[in-house]
Amino acid sequence: MTLFVEGLRNTLAGPFTFTVAAGQCLAITGASGSGKTVLLRMIADLDSHEGRVTFGGVDRASLRAPEWRRLASLVPARSGWWAETVREHFPPNLEAARRSLATALLIPETLFGRSIEEASTGERQRLALVRALIAEPRLLLLDEPTASLDPVSTQAVEMAIAQRLAAGITVVWVTHDAAQAERMGDVALHMNSGGVLAA
Repeated sequence: MTLFVEGLRNTLAGPFTFTVAAGQCLAITGASGSGKTVLLRMIADLDSHEGRVTFGGVDRASLRAPEWRRLASLVPARSGWWAETVREHFPPNLEAARRSLATALLIPETLFGRSIEEASTGERQRLALVRALIAEPRLLLLDEPTASLDPVSTQAVEMAIAQRLAAGITVVWVTHDAAQAERMGDVALHMNSGGVLAA
């Protein structure tokens, strides 16, 4: 399913106009504060904005928020956690998928029985990715998903996303790592100061 973004803007960044085809990854680099996260949040319909977003031929404005969330999933740089234990953040009916993803992302099973407060920053980043992927979104918006990870864990995340790209999902990936953008992006763009994308 193809993502079309047209004239997307708010007072902090934009306007943005681009297309990301099904099975492709748009990698976006840029300095902190340049507007990368704002762009993801506008696509996710979390920040006020002007402009148009369509996905798979469906105008986002025609969908209720829960319907859009089933199609599109934002994995922020710092995800929210509301329950005491790690396991409580995952639906019991998706246990098999959760276990498979945890293994692929090198998350020890013992972590799920512990308090979320005991999870490291890097573990929380990978847990947030598991939480997003088990819902099987068709559009994945990633905000620095490997920023706190070691090279081995980073590779595991990249492999997991590459498998889903091969299965046809669409990805917008924000990263500070130019080498990662080169590895993962079918198209790589740079966010200049003032929230302007450039090739």
